This record gives sequence, structure tokens and C-alpha cells, in this order.
Amino acid sequence: MKLRVSAHRETAIPMGDFNGAEYIGINEVPSPRANNARKVSVLPLVFLIFYEVSGGPFGVEDTVQAAGPLLALLGFLVFPFIWSIPEALITAEMGTMFPENGGYVVWVSSALGPYWGFQQGWMKWLSGVIDNALYPVMFLDYLKSAIPALGGGLPRTIAVLALTVVLTYMNYRGLTIVGWVAVSLGILSILPFVVMGLISIPKLKPERWLVADVRSVDWNLYLNTLFWNLNYWDSISTLAGEVHNPKKTLPKALFYAVILVVLSYFFPLLIGTGAVPLQRDLWTDGYFSDIAKMLGGVWLRVWIQGAAAMSNMGMFVAEMSSDSFQLLGMAERGMLPEFFAKRSRYGTPLLGILFSASGVVLLSWLSFQEIVAAENFLYCFGMILEFIAFVWLRIKCPNAPRPFKIPGGTVGAILLCIPPAILICVVLAFSSIKVMVVSLVAVAIGLVMQPCLKFIEKKRWLKFSVSSDLPDITTHGSLLH
Repeated sequence: MKLRVSAHRETAIPMGDFNGAEYIGINEVPSPRANNARKVSVLPLVFLIFYEVSGGPFGVEDTVQAAGPLLALLGFLVFPFIWSIPEALITAEMGTMFPENGGYVVWVSSALGPYWGFQQGWMKWLSGVIDNALYPVMFLDYLKSAIPALGGGLPRTIAVLALTVVLTYMNYRGLTIVGWVAVSLGILSILPFVVMGLISIPKLKPERWLVADVRSVDWNLYLNTLFWNLNYWDSISTLAGEVHNPKKTLPKALFYAVILVVLSYFFPLLIGTGAVPLQRDLWTDGYFSDIAKMLGGVWLRVWIQGAAAMSNMGMFVAEMSSDSFQLLGMAERGMLPEFFAKRSRYGTPLLGILFSASGVVLLSWLSFQEIVAAENFLYCFGMILEFIAFVWLRIKCPNAPRPFKIPGGTVGAILLCIPPAILICVVLAFSSIKVMVVSLVAVAIGLVMQPCLKFIEKKRWLKFSVSSDLPDITTHGSLLH
């Protein structure tokens, strides 16, 4: 497997463009693993990223409760520059450098070795499954005002299981279906907020946006909610092997998705905080449907509730796609038993889907805030490894082929990672003892699991193999030299 790059391969390019590098490798070799007719194009990829990260403004309400309107609005304007844009840029560079389904696992393995690559995979997969456990909970939270029986007990449990089964089946049927479902759900989720914005114009009072009381801010809730709503840009990298022409499609899709995500948060918050009197204690998960009723009546409330339900469906299928293809990518790299690399007749990783769905069902009993805090903690550890891998590959392999490259050289790469690294430290510092203990136990399991899997491989109790379609990712291999 060889890489051919034009003479201008190191020229930095804007995020939405491509510099003409010819990347012959993982995704351009005929293989039974992938069918080009089923690969994901730009528009479905934009909405898959949208749902990996956001899905609309459902879940941002807690920022107003935690910090008031001014800090909530500023948070969704400033936070993307500190976290979202750096993470999206790194994903664009590394995802085009390693366009395969292992995603960030391959990045870290290439820079730091397979042991730390496995740790990255374990922490990111676990945080993704924890994240996915939120969506059935949020789905039912928006519907329980219309159907009170879904508020708890056996009906809620049955609803969670039924929803998980239906959405898991969508993932089984393939990424092309998931991608276009994401486009449809995305449009339907955003449309009622456009209508609500038009209705709210006569009722907007700009002075309501300026309300702030720094002394009463719940920083833990505020930062965790912002962080949760604006992270997971790197998740799409685990689907890079399923993307049509990833060297061009991935950076462009990330560029458009950043704009879509920020607008989908900021304008609904602008409407909600400016058009109704502030009652901070009411701003919690599901409050946008109450605002819709105040502004437009019951019909708009029902529409917002339906949009919330569709949004959570979209986030679920996008996250499960990422989690399951990550396991497939790890198996193709020999980090997990070979049976994880088996595909269904639709080209989907059947066992990865079943494992991810099982994790969702087991974790769905946790509360919204507990789930967010636990996944953020694990996600932070994974991001630290990603930043180290990104900088280390820039230092050790500066001339490696990068179809998309962030300008600024090695110094620029380091500076890009400093603000999000500081933010990670702040988020970890605000974690509760309970979340910290549970998360550290999960990390410890991963530290032990990798040597155990190596022992199983050595004893030949299970079969492990590296796919022949993939290039060498070791620092002495053909990909980087």
C-alpha cells in the first residue's frame, strides 16, 4: 500500500477546501470490505456530524438555569473557538491522514503505540455508549408532558427498550440509510425553531439577554452542559472508511457542520431568553416545548416535542454508527478479536452494534446530569491522548502526507491545543467525587483489559488479525515515511 502526493502536499489550505493531494490508499483500493455505491457523501456527512455533536438546541436549557441568559449566550459563542474549532481542525487533518474506521484509535496508535491506542479506543467507546444512553432519556422527557405515563415505571422502561431496538435496526441497515435519515431528521428538528423565531419577534426584549449574576453561577453544571453540547467532533473519524473521497469530503463537511451547530444553539437560546420572562429554575431539559406553548400555543409545543423526539433519534443513530464502526476499526487493526470485524450483508458491524446497544440499555437508568458528567470525564482523558498524538506526529513526521493540513507548523499545532487542554483541566476539576471515582475505575479496567487481550491472543483462545487492506501505522511503517 503506497501513498502518492503532489509536490505541493505541505501547503496549508482553508478548512472547506482541498489542495489537490492524491491520496492513494485505504479507501481507494478495491475491497470486499466497502462498497463505493454505499459510501457517504457531503450532505449526509454534515448531518451525521451535526447529530454526533448537537442535534439541535435540546439539552442546552441547563446553561440558562446554571448561569443566566448572558453567560449562556456568550458560552455558545465563545466556547466553539476554545474547543469546537480546534477539535474540528484536528479531526480534519488527522482524519484525512488516516482515512479508516479506527479513527482516533489509529491516530494514537501511530504516535504512541498500540497500548495507548487501545486505551483511547476503550475510553472513547465507553464515553460514546454513555452518551447514547442519554437520547432515549431525553426523548421520553420531551414526550412525558403529553404522555404522563412515560415519566417513570414499567411504561418508561418498555419505551426505552422499544426505542433502542428500532434505532439499532436502522444502524444495522447501513450508513447510507442512517445518513439520509439524519438529513431528514435534521431539517424537521430545526424547522419549528425557525417558525418560533418569527412568532417571537414582537415579544423580544433585548434587555433580557443581559441578565447575569456571577455569584449564583453553578459552574459545574454550566461547563459540563457547554462541553457536552459542543464536543464529539472527532467521532466522525471512526466512519472515515465509509466516506466517499474522505480527503476532500471530511474537511468540507466539518466546516459546514461547525456553522450549523453553533447557529442551531445560539438562535433558539436568543429566542427563548428574549421572548419570555426569566425564571431560571424552569430552564431544564424539555423547557423549549413550554416556551413554544407560551409563544405560539399548543400546536407549536407539539411540533417542538416532535422535533425533540426526532432529534434524539438522529443523535442516537449517529452516535451508535460511530461507536460500532470504531470497534470494527479496532478489530481490523488486531486490537480486538476478529469477529468484531465481521460485517452484515448491509456492510455494517453487527457485533459492534449489538455491544453498543447493550451498553445503552444498561446505562439508561442513570439521570441526565450523571450521564453528562461521567461521559465528559472519560472523554477528557481521550482528548488528552489525541492532542498528544497530533502534536507528536507533527514533530516526528513533519513530511508525512496530509491532504488537509492546519497552517502554522509545529508551533501552531501546539498553540492550537493549549486552550482546549486548559478547558479539559477545568472540567475535570469541577467533577464530583462520585463521577471521578466511577470514571477512574473505568479507566483502570481499560489499562488491565489490553494486556489480558494480548494474553488471549498469545494463547490462541480467540483469533486476532490485521486486515491486509490497511497500511502500516507504526512510526517505522510505510504510512509515515
